[in-house]
Amino acid sequence: MNPIRWDVHPMRRAALLGALATAVAFSAWTFRWAYLRYGSTTGETLDALPGDELIPDASLVATRAVTIDAPPEQVWPWVAQLGQEHGGFYSYDWLENLVGCRVRSADHVHEEWQHPHPGEDFRLHPELALRVASVDEGHALVIDGRARQGEPGPPYDFSWAFVVRKHPGLTTRLLVRERYGYTTHASRAVCEPLAAGSALMTRKMLLGIKERAEAAALAA
Repeated sequence: MNPIRWDVHPMRRAALLGALATAVAFSAWTFRWAYLRYGSTTGETLDALPGDELIPDASLVATRAVTIDAPPEQVWPWVAQLGQEHGGFYSYDWLENLVGCRVRSADHVHEEWQHPHPGEDFRLHPELALRVASVDEGHALVIDGRARQGEPGPPYDFSWAFVVRKHPGLTTRLLVRERYGYTTHASRAVCEPLAAGSALMTRKMLLGIKERAEAAALAA
């Protein structure tokens, strides 16, 4: 590969720099587009989902999805038991445990964790809990990450929705939506890298649930 020559005419040099800047910007935009929409269709990114009403004017939205070769009733139990104190997050436990989460993702369904209730804690870490906003059993689990009244919170509002949808045949679409509402001038600088990191963990979560649900469906 030949290096860029800087002894060229200034106009040509400006054109080369402009082309390079455009390529970098386009690559960054493409990467961002991909990590905010991993696995989802355009229609799914535009669909209204449970929990959207918590942050109606969200500044940043991520919608990710996976198709699971199992019926919804065999996918929902894995969603229902999400949480640090329950079934974990089916993601990179070792990475979460580096920051003290003390997570161990479950490999089977636990009946005692099958009935989350609005208002109860949804723990990410022994010292960090969001709360369950709503539950539509068999269909949707919505988590409210907004700061509780009188308590300090991060520089953004946050909601997290897990939606189980019947798909053609005995298959399921599992959607995960994150919504961020910027509350300070620093919010964008915090939320953009947070959403990028979340994409890695969420992809592993979706695949973790897919693997467990499909294995259970095959066994059944």
